[in-house]
Amino acid sequence: MKILHISNYYFPHIGGIEQVAQDCVNALAGTAEQRLFCFHTEKKDVYEEIDGCPVVRAGTFAKVASQSLSLRYGKLLKRQFREFMPEVVIFHYPNPFAAHYLLKILKKYPKCKLIVYWHLDITKQKILGKLFNGQTNRLLKRAEKVVATSPNYIDGSKFLPAYRGKCTVVPNCANSERTAVTERATRLAAEIRANNAGKILLFALGRHVPYKGMEYLVRASKLLGDGYKVFIGGEGELTQSLKALAAGDEKVEFLGKVDNELRVAYTVACDVFCFPSVTKNEAFGIALAEAMALGKPSVTFTIEGSGVNYVSIDGVTGLEVENANVEAYAKAIETLAADEALRLKYGQAAKERAERLFTETVFRENIQSLIKEIS
Repeated sequence: MKILHISNYYFPHIGGIEQVAQDCVNALAGTAEQRLFCFHTEKKDVYEEIDGCPVVRAGTFAKVASQSLSLRYGKLLKRQFREFMPEVVIFHYPNPFAAHYLLKILKKYPKCKLIVYWHLDITKQKILGKLFNGQTNRLLKRAEKVVATSPNYIDGSKFLPAYRGKCTVVPNCANSERTAVTERATRLAAEIRANNAGKILLFALGRHVPYKGMEYLVRASKLLGDGYKVFIGGEGELTQSLKALAAGDEKVEFLGKVDNELRVAYTVACDVFCFPSVTKNEAFGIALAEAMALGKPSVTFTIEGSGVNYVSIDGVTGLEVENANVEAYAKAIETLAADEALRLKYGQAAKERAERLFTETVFRENIQSLIKEIS
């Protein structure tokens, strides 16, 4: 079986879709001959091999409305089909520029089976999204299978309910390497606890962009007493405005980019994992699943049609409150802070849910079963 994966970017580029694309490649290693095609962040084309999988990166000249643009993309993609002759294509959506060329090429390869890996609807670029409606429907009609990361996203998507018969749910995985508690992580976690003795520790991690909702956590912190410490990891376009918003609140500390061991250390050290995303751009929440795998209760917002509220269950693995309601978010934090037994109960349930649904083993079985189903 020859499988061509098409993603926007790929490891070592950091991003949720890129991580899932790598998880797919790893899940199928040893069972299929694979190749991955994606964009490069620079102008030059790159040919390399990562973990035994050939990777071709098409050089880009610009990025418009989150979409990479490449003058050579179509030519290079045609070459992958001509030289590799894939039997299956796993296409990670959204990627409308790539979809344009893929649909044209697939007309010449009617026996090639298409799996559309649906990460999220295009929601931010509303006008562009409407322009691509026809293309998106053609892509879904051509697909043999459509992968959604949660049942919530099938129900809440603008497109997927019409193709429900093709849809299958494959939850993302909390990679064991990313949740490994090393000796260094254990030591760092102990230091973090010792340096903040007597305080309830909150930890949040993610890009500082609007849909991640970090501003709501910063605002909620202002409603909390002095017995808390709020650690916020990550960087982004909103970092400076978030720091300005937090000015005067000594509880909040911005960590910047953190390596994996430090991320694990802060997760282990914290009492509550805060995941304040507010829109469907947060389709699943891999960081949330990873925190659950480490046995942490969480506080989330209700996001209609998002998988976030499938990953963590209100009243079972954490608390969920009305979307963007800062007062309710602060109150949920206070509820968990006041009840250690409840934190432990939710944390244990979170770990059990992660072990049942979000492990690499479960993910590998799901992906391999999907390929067998269409073979």
